[in-house]
Amino acid sequence: MELLMVANTAAWIDAPYADLSVREAPMPTAGRGQVVVEVRALAVNALDAIIQSNGRVMYGWLSYPVVLGEDIAGVVVEVGADVSGFSVGDRVMSYAMGLEKGRDAVAGSGFQAFVAVDAGVTSLLPVAVAFEDAAVMPLAVTTAAAGLFEQKQLGLDYAGLGRAEPRDEIVVIWGGATSVGGNAIQLARAAGYRVMTTASAHNHDRMRSLGAEAVFDYHDRDVVEQVVTAVAGSAVAGILAIAVGSGMPSVRVARATGARRVAMASPPVSFYDQPRRAGFSFQRLSLFLKLGSRSALLQAHSLASRVRASFIWGSAIAASPVGAAIWRSYLPEALAAGTHQLYPDAHIVAGGLPAIQGALDTVRDGISSTKLVVTLAGEDQRP
Repeated sequence: MELLMVANTAAWIDAPYADLSVREAPMPTAGRGQVVVEVRALAVNALDAIIQSNGRVMYGWLSYPVVLGEDIAGVVVEVGADVSGFSVGDRVMSYAMGLEKGRDAVAGSGFQAFVAVDAGVTSLLPVAVAFEDAAVMPLAVTTAAAGLFEQKQLGLDYAGLGRAEPRDEIVVIWGGATSVGGNAIQLARAAGYRVMTTASAHNHDRMRSLGAEAVFDYHDRDVVEQVVTAVAGSAVAGILAIAVGSGMPSVRVARATGARRVAMASPPVSFYDQPRRAGFSFQRLSLFLKLGSRSALLQAHSLASRVRASFIWGSAIAASPVGAAIWRSYLPEALAAGTHQLYPDAHIVAGGLPAIQGALDTVRDGISSTKLVVTLAGEDQRP
């Protein structure tokens, strides 16, 4: 494909808090270590809705207009220098990192027809895996891997991932039904660890199908005590706290079981609890007062319990050995063998790029155990 002769289109966010606007975008080119992907399906993440809802409070380095989006699946149309293992025409999924600090927030972001992505966070897709099903995974599996395996987080052993011998150590995942949680369960099991998790009662069977040996309803008042009892003195290698507000109960579990590390993927409050506009509001003031007080309380409780609680930054694996182990070694084999399930379920949103804003609004209102996916080109790939 001659990219110079093809038009690119993106869903732009022109200013903080603004609705997305669909129009022409520059055609990206593959830099060193990159490939350009023609996007066939993209997923909408809570992160995209949070950035839109918070203006410059988060990702303050962005210079608008920019393009949002992290999760893509599609076909390679250009291969950059120093890239091996990929060819034009390959079916892939990838984590688009354009929103990261120092990156190109236009060429490298996912809400567009063509995107330049790092080969190191790109994986070949088996023919049997539909683009729209694969698009749910990239940000979730990357964040899960960072929390589990990065040395600054839980620092779990990922040697022999997918072929590891069973261990007696337990990993507790608070929020297993989230997109990150469902992938974390599978990664921890692939590394040989036992897994216990929390989820709403209607998701318990699904959590077990992903590999959790025990599932607890986080709505129960005594859920922390239930988890501690189930551990029954076994070693807890670490706790992954994913759902909003999961940090404090995770630290309580760590203190009671002797675990020393908690890796957190979510803040103690929801950033949706404020108007999507600039300026003062009592809701925003209340939100940040709660954020400050609960964060301070969490850190104080962690220090008193001698537990290290740290926040996960998923893109960290792109520059570490964890990234290669997950994206280049584990995922292609696990997806081809069907040993890593595509999680969460994809809910297809019709309408192409113009449909993304409505999907963001839906995410902001709240969805569970599913991810909204927009298809852009070609026909539905599901059998």
